[in-house]
Amino acid sequence: MYCRCLFLCLFLFSSTLLAAPASRIVALSPHGVEMLYAIGAGDSIVAATDHADFPEAAKQIPRVGGYYGIQIERIIELNPDLIVVWGSGNKLEDIERLTQLGYPIFDSDPKSLQAVADDLKALGERTGHQAQSQRVAEQYLAKLQALRLSNNEKSAVKVFYQLWSTPLMTVAKGSWIEQIIEVCHGENVFADAANEYPQVSLEAVLLKMPQVILQSQDEGNINGIDWSKWQEIPAVKQAHIYQLNADLLHRATPRTVLGIEALCDALDKAR
Repeated sequence: MYCRCLFLCLFLFSSTLLAAPASRIVALSPHGVEMLYAIGAGDSIVAATDHADFPEAAKQIPRVGGYYGIQIERIIELNPDLIVVWGSGNKLEDIERLTQLGYPIFDSDPKSLQAVADDLKALGERTGHQAQSQRVAEQYLAKLQALRLSNNEKSAVKVFYQLWSTPLMTVAKGSWIEQIIEVCHGENVFADAANEYPQVSLEAVLLKMPQVILQSQDEGNINGIDWSKWQEIPAVKQAHIYQLNADLLHRATPRTVLGIEALCDALDKAR
């Protein structure tokens, strides 16, 4: 544990040592790529990871790995002056190796809706795009606050969020999706589970009697369970089962507000 904390502290500290705005950036997450484009620094990205597909221009960026690991040798060849890592999405040994090689590192790993704005501004400082990053962050926060206010007085709706079907997984207090459900004044039926992403049974969902079931649009998730067999569940009986865009909901970027709007709309239909 000590070694892990030490390396994390080292790479976080190293991100403050830029002598000039970064112009050759390796972004090791889809959300990191989106953020950099949002603040006007997309043209400085020389490499990204798999699934970095927004905006359209991001699809043309060379890839240097994915969840399975990073091609360190390729990054060395690219000679970046900033690497935007993803602390909970990249392999720790890859981050440690990049830190040991002396590259300036910034960990973009927002755990809260507010943290998206914080990371936008931090990336702006490191890339020389302070004005645009400040503007984008403020616009994002304003939209987020407007969504909170517009939904705050609405009646609560009992929600089951189907994170995945096999095994059946959901979200709980502290998770990213739980925060979004709260903005829409939804009541997550598994909010008090023991961990943020618990595995649950169909019987447990039946006992919770959700009014709405939300799923990602991934075909495997949708087809993994035939909810029509469980007509006792209000969400099933009333046909309040909705599929949402996982990229908008699961990626911590300014587009999160679009995902929140879609989730709130789904709850409004149940109301």
